[in-house]
Amino acid sequence: MHGLINRSLQCFLRDTFGQDVWKSVAMSAGVPDSGFEAMLRYPDALTFAVLDNAAIQLGLPRESLLEDLGTYLISHPNFEALRRLLRFGGVSFIDFLHSLDELQGRGWLAVPDLDLPELDLHVHSPEHYTLRCRSPHPGFGHVMVGVLRAMADDYGALVMLDHAVSGGGTETISIDLLEAAFAKGRAFDLSPRME
Repeated sequence: MHGLINRSLQCFLRDTFGQDVWKSVAMSAGVPDSGFEAMLRYPDALTFAVLDNAAIQLGLPRESLLEDLGTYLISHPNFEALRRLLRFGGVSFIDFLHSLDELQGRGWLAVPDLDLPELDLHVHSPEHYTLRCRSPHPGFGHVMVGVLRAMADDYGALVMLDHAVSGGGTETISIDLLEAAFAKGRAFDLSPRME
C-alpha cells in the first residue's frame, strides 16, 4: 500500500484519538517506530493490521473507522489541500459527483503509483446516483462514503448515502440528493488566502 495512504491513516488515528492510541496501535501492528513515510510502499498486510488493531482497541467496526477517515481527509485543517483539490471538481455537489470519474487519473498525475480506486458514476435521475468503487483493497468504498458525506456538507447539500458490496472487488454507494442547497456551504476561493 502506498505510504500516502498509510500516513493519512496514521494522522487520522493520531489527530482523532490521540498520540497514545496511535502508538499503541502502531506497536500492536508492527509499524516502524518512525511511523509511515509518505513516499514509500508498505505491505498491504501492514495497513490492514493497523486497521484491525485500531478497530479492536477503539471498539469500533473497521467500516466506521474507514468512513471517519474519509470525513477526516476532507474536514481536518491538515488536509485542506485535498479538500481544495476536490472542490475544483465543480461549483455544486452535482458537478463534484460528475468529476469523480476522473479522480483516479488526476491522482496519478500527482503520484503515479498511488493506489486510488476506479470510480464510476451512474446517473439514475437528477436526485439519485450510484457510485461504483473498484479496488483490489477492500474498504475504499467506506472511505468514499466519508468523503462524499463531508463534501456534501462542504457544498451545503443534503444527501443520503448507502454502501453495499457488489462482489468482484466492487463496492457500490447509493447517493440520494435530498436537497442541493440545504445549507450554506463552506467558503471556497479559487486561490488560497495569503495571510
